[in-house]
Amino acid sequence: MAVEKSRINGAFFRKPNVSGNATDLEAFGVSRDGPKLLQAILNTTFKGLSGDFQLVDGQLQSPPYQIINVIGNGAKEIGFWTRENGIVRKLNSRLGYSVSKENFGSIIWPGDTTSVPKGWVIPTNGKKLKIGVPVKDGFTEFVKVTRDLTTNTTIVTGYCIDVFDAVMEALPYYVPYEYVPFAAPDGKSAGDYNELVYQVFLGNFDVVVGDTTIVSNRSQFVDFTLPYTESGVTMMVPIKDDNRDNTWVFLKPLTWELWLTSFCSFVFIGFVIWLLEHRVNEDFRGPFWHQVGMIFWFSFSTMVFAQKERIVSNLARFVLIIWFLVVLILTSSYTASLTSMLTVEKLQPTVKDVKELLKSKDYVGYQPGSFVPGLLRKMNFDEDRLKAYNTPEECVDLLAKGSSNGGIAAVFDEIPYVKLFLANYCLKFTTIGPTYKTDGFGFAFPIGSPLVPDVSRAVLNVTEGEKMVQIERAWFGESICSDSGTSLSSNSLGLDSFWGLFVMAVIAAVLALVIFLTKFIHEHWHIIRRSNLSLRERTRILARKFDTKDYSCHTFKKSELRDVLADSTHDLDCSRSPHGNLSSLPSPRTTG
Repeated sequence: MAVEKSRINGAFFRKPNVSGNATDLEAFGVSRDGPKLLQAILNTTFKGLSGDFQLVDGQLQSPPYQIINVIGNGAKEIGFWTRENGIVRKLNSRLGYSVSKENFGSIIWPGDTTSVPKGWVIPTNGKKLKIGVPVKDGFTEFVKVTRDLTTNTTIVTGYCIDVFDAVMEALPYYVPYEYVPFAAPDGKSAGDYNELVYQVFLGNFDVVVGDTTIVSNRSQFVDFTLPYTESGVTMMVPIKDDNRDNTWVFLKPLTWELWLTSFCSFVFIGFVIWLLEHRVNEDFRGPFWHQVGMIFWFSFSTMVFAQKERIVSNLARFVLIIWFLVVLILTSSYTASLTSMLTVEKLQPTVKDVKELLKSKDYVGYQPGSFVPGLLRKMNFDEDRLKAYNTPEECVDLLAKGSSNGGIAAVFDEIPYVKLFLANYCLKFTTIGPTYKTDGFGFAFPIGSPLVPDVSRAVLNVTEGEKMVQIERAWFGESICSDSGTSLSSNSLGLDSFWGLFVMAVIAAVLALVIFLTKFIHEHWHIIRRSNLSLRERTRILARKFDTKDYSCHTFKKSELRDVLADSTHDLDCSRSPHGNLSSLPSPRTTG
């Protein structure tokens, strides 16, 4: 069309004047009619199938597009799209992009929903997803499959089923599905959980819903959603009454390290107080064994009552202030711990930890069909020491018998089962030991399924909301115990809780002792400096000096003054008697 308008009759090219070393592109000829042809193309306009063809500044102008909502055999106009204004309600609108629902009205999306679909193309053939569910004999609170003989239909209920229904309702689109039990012709289970998950890989099921734990070997064949339950495997054991022997219960609040440290500290503080008070206090003097007894008596009696002995030395008072604080905290903690042992902690687990089970080679229980037996074998449990149970009642019976009577000593199971079990039997059993990490229960989809991201987001919405609480309350009810999972452990107080107090008391005692010895050595330095005496003689003299009273102390000064006054009063009374000798009285001193 442009060639016709430019009236070009032939192709004439001008030869360029280039050297022999020029490239091939530079050697091309240039058409004489090129500018005329370019102008004809820019001025060309026509109406095509997709709209008007027109070039503006060398650019093709995009025509407006009409947006319609196809509903069945009909259509509803939504708006228009133009290069200048984007999406608008009317073609002559000058507004910019406006994509709010209020401007365009309701839009019906595939699946007859007004919610915008995300992440998945909805199938249009109406095929329902086949949801595989396990067939269980016990713990049917999670999944229960029953057969209605009157209608010849299968009814699937349970905690996991309600969670999946709530998750699918939370999706922004409708997904049809039906539950299909993984059962043999006789109605029993057709295999364990690994085989059930493998059916998704084989294409027999589209999804697996149930108490299916997310483990690594299963994730090789399917994609799991985010978990919707707590994770982990724990050990559950019976508990026994520990009140059969309380003879030495008063020793249990403290560990033996703390008992030993306390005894040594009492003796040390008693010795320091005796050392500081011996020269200035009559109560800390006397025969050797009396003084030894005073050291123990004074120190240990600080635990229960105030001493009748007076403390004279300021250094001793300083040490006792710190020591009384230590004794107060220690005795208060001991009393609280002993009270707790006598009134609260009366039940103890029959097994302390996994090492005890391995050492005693007791039998342990597990649920058949789960991954727990493999975990127990990795923990070095012998295959012949593992016993399976199918129902909670069977588990209770095995635990009640004990390992020596044909039962089991402990149970290893996942936390959701243990919580359900303890909700009814928390007065007889408890959990102990560490929790072995797993990823919890999840829904299994084929690898690469576009449903997995949306279902995982819906799982988060359901588990974080009130709906999950309602489902748990409906299937598990309320526990008969306030805290059935509390582990029972010793209340014994260790040295690590009090070592700071003991260090503080020892530092105060050593400081007072250093000050006392420094003062004593300074007072008797002349004895130490005597070169004519041997070390043994000087030590004997210093010991004798230490054993004598310090008459410079105010306590002995007051005592001597009282003795002098008493003697003077006695002499005065005697002089006033008829037989008294008045001449024996001292004559009054006169001053000139």
